Amino acid sequence: MKAVIQRVSEASVTVEAKKIAEIGHGMLILLGIEHEDTPEDIAWLSAKIAKLRIFNDENDVMNTSLIDTNGDAIVVSQFTLHASTKKGNRPSYIKAAKPETSVPLYEAFVGQLEQDLQKKVQTGIFGADMKVALLNDGPVTIIIDSKNKE
Repeated sequence: MKAVIQRVSEASVTVEAKKIAEIGHGMLILLGIEHEDTPEDIAWLSAKIAKLRIFNDENDVMNTSLIDTNGDAIVVSQFTLHASTKKGNRPSYIKAAKPETSVPLYEAFVGQLEQDLQKKVQTGIFGADMKVALLNDGPVTIIIDSKNKE
């Protein structure tokens, strides 16, 4: 499971000209799910994201988490995070899980993150053509892979 986390001042998701998710201060989380992902990946990644200290404290040092700041989150499914570009110029998405696997894991991840944050998490629409807008704060962008826990 891969996540690209962006600290944002604001973010939104629009589908078919209708804004379906919108937050101020918080995180935009792009989530890619692969075939081997498990509930353990979900628990680990959700806890890591909720406790990730990327927000400024009173001394303007990145030392507080989404939980500490009571920030909001949007989770957007993005199978392209598992693109392989080793061969040729057309990315291969063979590692990305098919919808019958990825949809339940995506929904479970959102539910786990809501538990960890103790608040509602907004989402995109799985498989939809989404327009994602954000104002990256910093900029701060972190990539986390549950298969590479360094």
